[in-house]
Amino acid sequence: MKKAAVIGSGIGGLAAAIRLGVKGYEVSVFEKNPKPGGKLGEFTKNGHRFDTGPTLFTLPELMDELFELAGYSVHSRFHFSKLAISCKYFYENGKVLTAWADREKFIQECTEKLNEKPENILKHLHKAEKIYQITSDIFIFNSLHKLKNFIRWKVLKSFMQIHRIRFYRSMHRDNECNFTSPELVQLFDRYATYNGSNPYKAPATLNIIAHLENNLGAFFPEKGMYSIVQALYELALEQKVNFRFGSTVSEITVENNTATGITINGETHPFDLVISDADVGYVSEKMMHHPLKKRLRRLEPSSSALIFYWGIKKQFPQLELHNILFSSDYLGEFETLFKRKSISGDPTVYIFISSKTVSSDAPAGCENWFVMVNAPYNAGQDWQKLISQARKTIIRKINRLLKTDIEKYIEFEKVASPVTIENDTLSKYGALYGNSSNSALSAFLRHPNFLRPVKNLYFTGGSVHPGGGIPLCLASAKIIDKEIPAAK
Repeated sequence: MKKAAVIGSGIGGLAAAIRLGVKGYEVSVFEKNPKPGGKLGEFTKNGHRFDTGPTLFTLPELMDELFELAGYSVHSRFHFSKLAISCKYFYENGKVLTAWADREKFIQECTEKLNEKPENILKHLHKAEKIYQITSDIFIFNSLHKLKNFIRWKVLKSFMQIHRIRFYRSMHRDNECNFTSPELVQLFDRYATYNGSNPYKAPATLNIIAHLENNLGAFFPEKGMYSIVQALYELALEQKVNFRFGSTVSEITVENNTATGITINGETHPFDLVISDADVGYVSEKMMHHPLKKRLRRLEPSSSALIFYWGIKKQFPQLELHNILFSSDYLGEFETLFKRKSISGDPTVYIFISSKTVSSDAPAGCENWFVMVNAPYNAGQDWQKLISQARKTIIRKINRLLKTDIEKYIEFEKVASPVTIENDTLSKYGALYGNSSNSALSAFLRHPNFLRPVKNLYFTGGSVHPGGGIPLCLASAKIIDKEIPAAK
């Protein structure tokens, strides 16, 4: 039986392991941490449970596909539901907007509270859907680095409509042309942050994300985000996948331009295939002698995050599962983030409270707050000082917009920063998504899912094509599955 090694057990690594197991490979997953998940982890404290990583779940059909591939129905093993409210938005001018999943309710909300024309919203969401239809087969579910993927009629037809994805215009400029309400422009600009980018630089093509959340819908697992990892881990075990936790791979061995195995603690293990779910920047620096570094140095790292996990001894009925407290100077926030590599003095604050949906995630009368602001990648900043300053700013903003005194309700606190993210997940510079999408050609410049000069080596996960986030990590595993033949 042919043997495959998977380095890392993030979403991409787990999905790749399942797909290879179904194909008949003897699969071993090597994970430096004591449990699976990568950036999507969890921890508990004082009766509170926290998801540590991605908090948004879209395109659940990609989970369906994995389970069906293994011979199961996803609904018999993993339960989730569509959210009635995808997010609640708070603005410094006092306006509060509820993003209903129901399109008519959302349009009515925007019309009544923001004085936006209904036809503008409909037109924008239709454009976002069209971008998805044109690009998904090319950019999401197939490799951009295989000629065969570009000579199919469906792809050629999409290329004839390439002007419609508006790659030549920034996301912000496109949204500014589509809406009269500055609040709605800011709302749709926010989607650039879903892959660590700047809406004033990233192409309008990224408005595809608005389609996923506003047209197709945001979903949430019955037992919280980490249950996605648990479901995939259990499915992998049923495919006889072997997991070796606490195992840090030091080298991908390459002989005669072919990946032949991996090295751990000075001992080399032979494999017929090697799949890396590790951050490609880390791989290039620590695991390979192949000259990846020059290519990667030309690309701008994505943003990172500063996260406060707070046990809150109070409930806030005005908040939903997902909440955004917007900056009053969005342009300034991104200038600070990407040019000065610091945290804005007026950051946008994201508050995720899973106990709103999973009541057991916090004790009675309490809530579990995941409080995040955009942060630059780790470039040697004084993080102790930045964290202290940001915490004060965040608390003042929460108190101002929610009319409370939040600090007296914080029972305990845990902090994640670009430094801890880099240490815990081996993500270079603590960048959450590998490289940013701050250019028109960014989709083509992401690291491919394979290396032409090195056979039997594949890459999955958020740092490579097609990008970060749960659905794209699942898609990356699907892409390499198409390139790997069944075991003989």
